[in-house]
Amino acid sequence: MITSPPALQLYSVREQIATDRPAVLRRIAGFGYGAVEPYDVGTDPEKQRAELDEAGLAVCAVHARVLGDDADMLLAAARTVGAGTVIMPWVEPAVFADADGVAALARDLNEAAAKAADQGLRLGYHNHDFELSSRIAGRPALEVLADALDPAVILEVDTYWAAVGGQHTPGLRGGLGGSPPGQFVPSLLGRLGDRVRYLHVKDGPVTLDDPMTAVGSGRMPVAEILAACPSAEWHVVELDRCATDMLTAVGDSLAWLAAHDLAKPVAR
Repeated sequence: MITSPPALQLYSVREQIATDRPAVLRRIAGFGYGAVEPYDVGTDPEKQRAELDEAGLAVCAVHARVLGDDADMLLAAARTVGAGTVIMPWVEPAVFADADGVAALARDLNEAAAKAADQGLRLGYHNHDFELSSRIAGRPALEVLADALDPAVILEVDTYWAAVGGQHTPGLRGGLGGSPPGQFVPSLLGRLGDRVRYLHVKDGPVTLDDPMTAVGSGRMPVAEILAACPSAEWHVVELDRCATDMLTAVGDSLAWLAAHDLAKPVAR
């Protein structure tokens, strides 16, 4: 049973944050979230840390593209905002087109993990749909990547994008093949095993381009997915886009998780 407080990926509320970040952080805390996952720590991390502290929000991890010239700055910024884990959020989809690209990415991530460890940080990788829809020797490319990673590199599985990518792999055990959307994800989590330490929890129609919905109001088998990953240290709500008011959807997501005993909001 996960004991960490519910967390929110701040990319969900990027438009609202652009107007008044302190107010948005206070509202997130008011919903009962206990932690957040920032995505832009390179911009004034000291100010971000002060605003997070004022709102009473911890940092479960940060998203930062640490495979580039800004790596040292971003790692230092992650420490400033209070993170212990830095997660690589995205690479070009073409990287997953063949085995050579995946092997090269694994080498880069392993090297970055060693650099992060020197600063007391852990490195992770976050998927989208293309790591699952791309197949190498009949396997989803994300699984091939996982096999090539140093054990120190953890995974943050975006359950929604994994479900979208899994729709293109019906021949795999747990692939859709007429099953409800999202049924690919529990079997994927079982194959990836203890390397998965973070889950992005989201919901919607399980399509590539349509808006997402508040957790619990879409087609994802959320409870089954969460139960399939006992190694997860954090469940992080994220809605990339939403047709309704985003902050309302963020609050409704946590309320649904709490009502189904899948999260324990922080009382304030």
